[in-house]
Amino acid sequence: MIVAAAVGVFLVTYAFIATEKVHRVTAALGGVAAMTLLGLVDADTAFFDQQTGIDWNVIFLLFGMMVIVGILKHTGLFEFLALWAARRSHGRPGRLLALLMVITACVSPVLDNVTTVLLVAPVTLSVCDRLGVTPAPYLIGLVFASNVGGTGTLIGDPPNIIIASRGGLSFKDFLVHALPIAAVLVVVLVVMCQWLFRRELHTPDVHPASLMALEPRTAITDAGRLARCLVVLVVTMVFFGLHHLQHVDPSVVAMVGAGAMVVVARATPEEFLAEIEWNTLAFFMALFVLVGCLVQIGVIGDVGRAAADALGDQELLAATVLLFGSAVVGAFVDNIPYTAATVPIVDELVAASATPGAESPLWWAFVLGADLGGNTTAVAAGANVVVLGIAAKAGHPISFWQFTRYGIVVTLATLCVSWLYVWLRYFVLM
Repeated sequence: MIVAAAVGVFLVTYAFIATEKVHRVTAALGGVAAMTLLGLVDADTAFFDQQTGIDWNVIFLLFGMMVIVGILKHTGLFEFLALWAARRSHGRPGRLLALLMVITACVSPVLDNVTTVLLVAPVTLSVCDRLGVTPAPYLIGLVFASNVGGTGTLIGDPPNIIIASRGGLSFKDFLVHALPIAAVLVVVLVVMCQWLFRRELHTPDVHPASLMALEPRTAITDAGRLARCLVVLVVTMVFFGLHHLQHVDPSVVAMVGAGAMVVVARATPEEFLAEIEWNTLAFFMALFVLVGCLVQIGVIGDVGRAAADALGDQELLAATVLLFGSAVVGAFVDNIPYTAATVPIVDELVAASATPGAESPLWWAFVLGADLGGNTTAVAAGANVVVLGIAAKAGHPISFWQFTRYGIVVTLATLCVSWLYVWLRYFVLM
């Protein structure tokens, strides 16, 4: 009886999150309250148990990166990059789109994709307005680039952080296994978008006078502060890459980096705490507790064992199901709750497979499916929702179907390339 009630609470909560009938934080906290009434949540299981409680490594990794991004935002770095791209485009819309997408794809592996689009999208709107071009293809291209670029590192996309924490995957593991295919996919994406948006980009070149009016250097508010912050950012990235050798968790690296950034930037608490996405952190914490309840009553373990029995030793089939299945499910619900609910099942599959650990193709098929599926529809990832909201507020609304008709094509193409990568790397060339 208690198992059925717990599963019912989880499904109802998930439905509210997926349909956005109520705010996702409200839905998640309501689900935790219901689980508490069922006697499945207490202080020990919620805050201290490694299997059923909040994953504090994920929470503090996100918090630290949010502080770093909040301080960098005030230096004008991201506005500088967008204005530089506009001038380098020489007034050619197709070239401007490619440059903005490449910049976004290069920033996303360092920052999470939601933060990236929050910083780049408003500047892109401003550039398009000053150049007199339609912003929709540029904003949609930014979303695609952020979701694809974020696939390459542990900190680039929230699903990666969840998967890495559960699977024991290091920052270096992502650089070795995910970054190569992410780089290939960015190239594929840029070429595809030139074709997908060929009609929108077929406009007269921008007059040189409009380009000369864009001066990137004016975006930098304090060059000395920016230089100090960039040094801290580079050192933090180096320690992310070496954390498995130093036996230091990524969350500790992020918190130390955030502290150093605050010191060298001489930032005030009001300046960087205002940039913290408290709703996101609260949502993550409630989600961990909800999934932990299913782990505690054995539902996750049973599903994982059933999946392992059904797939047997057919690793390629399992990887294919995870890659395409994650993308299909992620097209209709946010990939963060989907990943949190599914990662324990994948853990069971990996444990029963012939290739456990970071070398397992199942982990990387799951990463690619969860991340790339975020491009499918307008609600499949947080970056999508954020950009469409920014566009609507600026008076350039992008409809659900306007985004989705491009997203389906992009997702299908990137998934097919990813499947070839998984097949060749883990099953042919091994």
